[in-house]
Amino acid sequence: MDIHLSHTTTKFTGRINITGSKSESNRLLLLQAIYPNLRLVNVSNSDDTQTIINALKSSKSIVDVHHAGTAMRFLTAYYAFKLESVVILTGSKRMLERPIKILVDALKEMGALIEYENVNGYPPIRIKGSNPLKNIVKLSSSVSSQYVSALMLVASKMPDGLTIELSGEITSLPYIKMTESLLKTIGIGVEFKNQKLTIFNKETIDNKIITIESDWSSASYFYSIVALSENSSLRLSSYKKKSLQGDSCLMSIYKKLGVLSKFEGNTLILIKQSDFNIPKQISLNLIDSPDIAQTIAVTCYGLGIKCDLYGLHTLKIKETDRLSALKKELIKLGAKISITDESIHIKSSNTLNHNIRVSTYQDHRMAMAFAPLATKVSLIVEDANVVNKSYPDFWKDLQRIGFKCIKK
Repeated sequence: MDIHLSHTTTKFTGRINITGSKSESNRLLLLQAIYPNLRLVNVSNSDDTQTIINALKSSKSIVDVHHAGTAMRFLTAYYAFKLESVVILTGSKRMLERPIKILVDALKEMGALIEYENVNGYPPIRIKGSNPLKNIVKLSSSVSSQYVSALMLVASKMPDGLTIELSGEITSLPYIKMTESLLKTIGIGVEFKNQKLTIFNKETIDNKIITIESDWSSASYFYSIVALSENSSLRLSSYKKKSLQGDSCLMSIYKKLGVLSKFEGNTLILIKQSDFNIPKQISLNLIDSPDIAQTIAVTCYGLGIKCDLYGLHTLKIKETDRLSALKKELIKLGAKISITDESIHIKSSNTLNHNIRVSTYQDHRMAMAFAPLATKVSLIVEDANVVNKSYPDFWKDLQRIGFKCIKK
């Protein structure tokens, strides 16, 4: 399904209820599988989270995670030390092109029994649950923080806990910090000093109820809408001033783009700043929050701002090569843009072509990052259902605040 997007107003108002953070939900669901007396409220309604829920309930010998990279990584660690289980983890065509070797090597060093079914270093993988043989492992943290979090989430059930010695520059550190905080919240001991993580053994936890904060990545698209609009105010629930999610840096980044963030209780209010002087250039290192790079790049192009974004090396191994995809689609709109293996550079321009078909490359964030441009020009988003991966209600929520979303 394609969607033709346009708008009926340049002023957007309304209230949007966004479900729980996908990142928090996925981590807590794995912990709930290990500690069943953990109760969760406001779990994400995303396809990715449903994939983890279904996988953890499944008794099948083949578990298909489809496009869900987080599920692939977290479940690899989970099944590695789940005794008496034999599982083949597989996924979509794109998932079978996404590397898993660094995590598998670390798990095998610990005693895990994992074999590649087809291509060395890539899914599908066959996992036979076993006991860990050692409680110290070395792991590169420069490729994906999810490898680190995957080990952290299963470490507390190991007889002697686990020490993870990290090498390289840590990518997406806030996501590792999120995992650390969630472990501590349910009573698991964690120490994190000088590139060394120690998670202590914890056989049981006390009964616990956790309410999951709404997803900041999903909020990014509404920040973009407000930034690109003439005069808007949107209310999003439910958020915290002090968030575990790294993407909460949206507050400070979009302040530079004319959007003020205010809180009333757990409601986040986004307000277009009046008499705001748009900067000529913005330069950001997004190594801690690469998932919002597409949204920021599109916002800056829509505002005519020269944009240089760095720290994006992980984007090449996401649902698609996001740097190449961004370049192709922004060029359609009239952009002059260049990319490297870890950065994107967009020249300022007032060109914004109308009725362009935006390809989404089976990537939910491509669809949602480009959608806010409909505040300025009509456009067509191809394969619009791809948003179900993280935000199934996205198109309905756009309609609620004044967008026209016509299915093609």
